[in-house]
Amino acid sequence: MKVEELVRRSLHHMAESDARPDPGLAGRVLRTRRRRRARGVTGAVAAVAAVVAVAVAVPLAVPGPGGGESAAVPQDDVIGRPGESPPRGLIAAGDVALASWYTNETEDLPGGDAVGGRKWRLYDPDTGRYEDTDWAWIDVAPGMRTAAVLEDDLPARRIGLLDLASGEVERWIPLDGEGVGSVEFSPDGERLVATAYSHNPDRRFKDASYWLNDDKVPGAKRSRTGFYVADADSGDAEYTELPYADDPDHGMEGMNGREDLNWSSDGELLWEHWAFEPGRLYYDLSGEKAERPAREKHVSYAEAGLSPDGRLVGGEFAGEGDEIASEVLDARTGERVAKVPGQQLLAWADDERLIAWGCDPGVCQENEYKNRLVLIGFDDDEVIPLSGNRAGNGDGGDARRWVPEFTER
Repeated sequence: MKVEELVRRSLHHMAESDARPDPGLAGRVLRTRRRRRARGVTGAVAAVAAVVAVAVAVPLAVPGPGGGESAAVPQDDVIGRPGESPPRGLIAAGDVALASWYTNETEDLPGGDAVGGRKWRLYDPDTGRYEDTDWAWIDVAPGMRTAAVLEDDLPARRIGLLDLASGEVERWIPLDGEGVGSVEFSPDGERLVATAYSHNPDRRFKDASYWLNDDKVPGAKRSRTGFYVADADSGDAEYTELPYADDPDHGMEGMNGREDLNWSSDGELLWEHWAFEPGRLYYDLSGEKAERPAREKHVSYAEAGLSPDGRLVGGEFAGEGDEIASEVLDARTGERVAKVPGQQLLAWADDERLIAWGCDPGVCQENEYKNRLVLIGFDDDEVIPLSGNRAGNGDGGDARRWVPEFTER
């Protein structure tokens, strides 16, 4: 793969108080998740067929297998908003839901610097809608009952655990030492990883300017210092030093100051995006470099990653000519097992269906950003619209150019 393509894909992914621990928090975070895993998938195909028949309705709502609802989010198999972009009401399919979405915003500062940030909208189970928030960062736990939040201005000195039902922070996890610029729940919802920075990773500096097309723009300065791993139940947080990875051969300074750490699919390791081969760098929880897990060997830049059962990998764009398609790989061998009509694969709805950005060929030829969320299977060509089309102006700060974040419901 060419360096230019790797850089482009990496940049696409760029786009204080003490409180007593709540010993029941992790249990509430996980309760819905465990119930969902216990439910079967019998009848899913019939449910999808029913949705296709009424795909233009707003909203779509088809009872899913197993029935029942979480107190936090409806459990209908498919809930679509094909007439809404950005979405106002809940979007969900299979085991996952759109928990939040954000737009990127940039503010010019005196002296030629600038600061970026995300404007978040979070699902409110009380209103059934995505509501504006003032949080600088949000990550919703499996079960969609609790969210980890950070305050402005980054880097934050504490992590809030927000109850989605009440809209109130149940408690704060204070951080001793460096502040953090991102936070993410582990796959089981029991721990958090928060990436620490010495300054706001979204700040851009005039003295680090670089050329973007024909414009000279302020650039980032890398400042990652390490990470915290916090227990969601006790609130205990341990800091580990892990400065940004050196890349003297590639000269990435100025392009991206955000180098957040993420959990591996089994929650045993951490990883960060890497603009060049091998695409990801892995670390153990002591900050030491680690081997890439065998089950993630063929995971690429596509956000979907491994299927829930670990058999398949959502792969990269694989369209030819005017075709809009992405590939699905065998997780063991890396061989292509299917092509699906999706532009970018974002999340697995279950073991057999994916949520993706979809785009009609004629529309994508005109502007690749004028896409919409769709639900697709890898054994047929059915496409179920889940949202309306985003704006096609390529401006990440426009509310119509929203970015989805999915969570297990």
